[in-house]
Amino acid sequence: MTVQDKAIVRELAKRYMELVCSEKQEKMVRRFRDTNDLKQGRPSVILDEIPWYQMNSGGELTCVCEDKDARNTELYFRKAIYYIEHFKADNLYEPVFRLKRAVDSTGIGLNPVTVGLKRTDAINNIVSREFEDVLEDESALQKLHDPILTLRPDKDAARVELYTDLLGDVIPVKLYGYDYFYFAPWDKITRLRGVEPILMDMYDRPEYLHEIIKRYVSAAHAELDFVEKHLDVCPTPSLHCTPGEVSGLAREGLKATWCRSMAQTFGVISPAMFEEFEINYLLSVAERFTYTYYGCCEPLDDKIGVLKKIPNLRKIGCSPWANVEKCAEQIGGDYVLSRKPNPAHVAISTDPDVIRREVEETVKACIKYGCAYDYVLKDISTVSGRPENLILWAQTVSDVLDKYYDSI
Repeated sequence: MTVQDKAIVRELAKRYMELVCSEKQEKMVRRFRDTNDLKQGRPSVILDEIPWYQMNSGGELTCVCEDKDARNTELYFRKAIYYIEHFKADNLYEPVFRLKRAVDSTGIGLNPVTVGLKRTDAINNIVSREFEDVLEDESALQKLHDPILTLRPDKDAARVELYTDLLGDVIPVKLYGYDYFYFAPWDKITRLRGVEPILMDMYDRPEYLHEIIKRYVSAAHAELDFVEKHLDVCPTPSLHCTPGEVSGLAREGLKATWCRSMAQTFGVISPAMFEEFEINYLLSVAERFTYTYYGCCEPLDDKIGVLKKIPNLRKIGCSPWANVEKCAEQIGGDYVLSRKPNPAHVAISTDPDVIRREVEETVKACIKYGCAYDYVLKDISTVSGRPENLILWAQTVSDVLDKYYDSI
């Protein structure tokens, strides 16, 4: 790693620290916490899962470092600075450089096998896959096992030394063990089987599906037991694209963070089946945490009554395919409504009138029913090489919110 590489990265890190160590940032973090504490007010507006390879029209994301690690760090800071300076939106950046402790895992015994792949272009990481059913019968089921996890302090020491040398005293390097638990077993099982075999087995072989999910719940508890015994829990500001700042967390252990869960494959099944195959198995995992955030891309407007059976539920996702009025009416002031607007509206071009109508629908529903809420544009697979689509989207959303709340 050359002296020049270090100078480039440190200069970017210095600019980054100036942006995230501001009074504006402190107010933003308080607003994150207020929302998750169920206080009504101006929602956070976040853009995430951005197609960064399409955003470099002005050259601001062009990296010049030669060393691979320096170059990756350079890109991290360039993205963060770009986001803060160009988008009239909130962000989830900290005045530290985090390194997650290295943990080796044996896995659970089976891995996905892709038999079909379709792309929109050669670079985009968003692709369509077809999977082979490698978990078709009981013989394959026997291959599933709890993971065996192993700490790697040697890797940790090497990485801390590398990044401390790279960043100098510009930004603190923080080694941490665990941030939050991402529990989405059915999304993983789908990659082992495909969607249709799972949906068919709900009718033909429900007992087999129950045996599969039991193995995944057992594996989850094995991982969490390891975390409680060996790792410090240090939540990050981002809870998979939405703010995770909240009051009431414990100081240590799993109760110091959130459980994040979803079952996107189950967007088409009945509430009764959803409870039988998903919620009944989630409960023993979720109860180990202080709060649970449920939902992603699947519509949940017909399943909120079942979700309320999760005792520590705090936030519910409201996807583009959910009816926001129905969600807000059922959520009320009891949970946070995490609204995910439609990323298709920035995929080719951005029409401010369309964005205004979409935001207004959410704002009016949440005010009507007393919902605390955030507003998160994610799953942005493309902007057709037009960064201005996202810049205009963020500005339009902010303008609409200014009509209802104090300006930021």
